[in-house]
Amino acid sequence: MYPSVPVTVASLVDDLRGLGVRAGSTLLLHSSLKGIGFVVGGPQAVVHALLDALGPDGTLVVPTHTPDNTDPAGWQHPPVPESWWAPIRSSAPGFDPALTPSRWMGVLAETVRTWPGAVRSAHPCVSFAALGRHAEEITAGHRVDDALGETSPLGAVYRLDGSVLLLGCGHDSNTSLHLAEWRQPDPPRGHRGAAVRRPDGSAEWVTWVDVLENEEVFADLGADLEATGAVTVGRVGLATARLMSQRVAVDFATRWIASHQR
Repeated sequence: MYPSVPVTVASLVDDLRGLGVRAGSTLLLHSSLKGIGFVVGGPQAVVHALLDALGPDGTLVVPTHTPDNTDPAGWQHPPVPESWWAPIRSSAPGFDPALTPSRWMGVLAETVRTWPGAVRSAHPCVSFAALGRHAEEITAGHRVDDALGETSPLGAVYRLDGSVLLLGCGHDSNTSLHLAEWRQPDPPRGHRGAAVRRPDGSAEWVTWVDVLENEEVFADLGADLEATGAVTVGRVGLATARLMSQRVAVDFATRWIASHQR
């Protein structure tokens, strides 16, 4: 059954402002378009609404991760034969911030990535794209061996006292909680690999060591975070939306992970 009226840019702006999205703020968005309902203008309209709610001094950030540009030895959904690993490593075209599409991040993230004026960080596996006042600051200097740590866009959003909006998705998609893993005193680390594109257009397979993330605990972590009252839950369109201070969420998660690891 359809709602009495369709979702529009104007109604989405009203919903976002009612939820607490502030003009001039930095907003890290995780989203699922289908939960919002029928939107006049589709994903383009949703991005327009987000930018209108943030205003000319705001900044919109989205994950534009590329999990298919990782070491095939670790692929599970689905795995590939071991005989394929070497050809994949040697034949991958290499991550290019301007060309490589994200995967499994949703159509809204891809719409932001390709929006005029968007900039993207250079990490070959877990890049982020941003639009607005602080876009360059947020996406610059994303070190390959600090994927979701202090030098990543997550660390930049934290320093800017930004917010996280989970639009039609849950805390299992809340990438900011990974920053809490990177802040642990001695987090588990492991080898990573990806193809990167050289300036001359050729590709190179690179390896490095970084923190091993574990989002399997994020649903429980997020439920405990919500129990503190730190998350505003409401509706944007037909979707359940969760808005929170990223600093509050990361600080809580840092303590939560430390206590549960013990």
